[in-house]
Amino acid sequence: MRRLYLRIYLAVLASLAVFALAAGLLWRQFADTGIVRPATEIAAVLAQNALPPPQAPLAAQQAALERLSAGLRADVTLFGADGTPQAWVGDPLPPPAAERHESGWLRRHAGPPAWGLRLADGRWLVAGMPLTRRHPAWGLFYTLAILALGVGVGAYPVVRRLTRRLENLQAGVESLGAGDFAARVKVEGGDEVARLAESFNRAAARIEQLLAAHKALLANASHELRTPLTRIRMALELMKEGAEPRRKAQLEQDIAELDALIDEILLASRLDAVQAREADEEVDLLALAAEECARYEGAELHGEPVALHGDPRLLRRLIRNLLENAARHGAPPVEVRVRRGARGAEISVCDRGPGVPQEDRERVFEPFFRRAGGKERAGAGLGLALVRQIARRHGGDAHCLPREGGGSSFVVELA
Repeated sequence: MRRLYLRIYLAVLASLAVFALAAGLLWRQFADTGIVRPATEIAAVLAQNALPPPQAPLAAQQAALERLSAGLRADVTLFGADGTPQAWVGDPLPPPAAERHESGWLRRHAGPPAWGLRLADGRWLVAGMPLTRRHPAWGLFYTLAILALGVGVGAYPVVRRLTRRLENLQAGVESLGAGDFAARVKVEGGDEVARLAESFNRAAARIEQLLAAHKALLANASHELRTPLTRIRMALELMKEGAEPRRKAQLEQDIAELDALIDEILLASRLDAVQAREADEEVDLLALAAEECARYEGAELHGEPVALHGDPRLLRRLIRNLLENAARHGAPPVEVRVRRGARGAEISVCDRGPGVPQEDRERVFEPFFRRAGGKERAGAGLGLALVRQIARRHGGDAHCLPREGGGSSFVVELA
């Protein structure tokens, strides 16, 4: 965006330069024949009336030329029709070119500029400007330069103000894209940029309302689900004596899964609603992983102590979800490794299950992803989605990789 305002500003300056160049070329092209020609013709007539005829003695022509050029402080030379000098005041000047037939400025390779008047009888009266005076074109040049400088200085704050508003709008869009749904931009002026800012604010407010309603719905639904879940658990306790052990165990498992799903929905809603970590303390990842591995049969832990600043409750949930995913979809042994990574810490959980196809290795982190043709209990649920959310909340990310020899390897990088 910074380059945009420079491009606009340079475009304004370039337009001024082209205008000044075109004005100079037009002046050079038409000044002698169009704008100044009437005055030149009048001056030529007056000069011819003040000078003696061509056949007059040279002394008379010299005296008339001295009277005519009195007070001019310029070199003046009178040339005959054949280009020979007849009289002069000051230093003699070179004659006009033989092919020249019009009055006007005479181009000279050296010395100050000169003005030539062609008289009706064919003679030339040439006056050279003294060195102490500049060519009139320089005055035009200086005027145009001052005008261009003034317009350039005045155009910069106007262009900068416009592009600064665009930069503020860009910052608001980036904040909204980063998850700050309360981001708004200041509306300045009444032009198209201001209307664009108003449209952005309305869209951001609508998105914020929709997301708030969605989160409230999830939270309320999760809380409402706990009431029938509690009643089912109480009914299960009352029927313990007469229920079949296998049916009672299946019912208890279903209740546990439903309870875990409600916890995951609440955690996902909280992670979406709160961008900052609720706790930030030093955590020993190896010790945390050891505590979680003790809950799962066949989990093998390897690695080194790695200290990391983060939310211990969320990191514990991250490791637990990875272990539950390996226990549900993989096959023992499950290998857990904690080590130092390039960005801070790295946790990997590997299993010997059927593995994840390459086209699904990113999609398994989507909420409730289920592969086509998969079994009813083969879905990812919210577990891996929460793993990636927690990893990104700690400045890292989560990836699914193939394991050599078969199986999957879920690698989490934390900063």
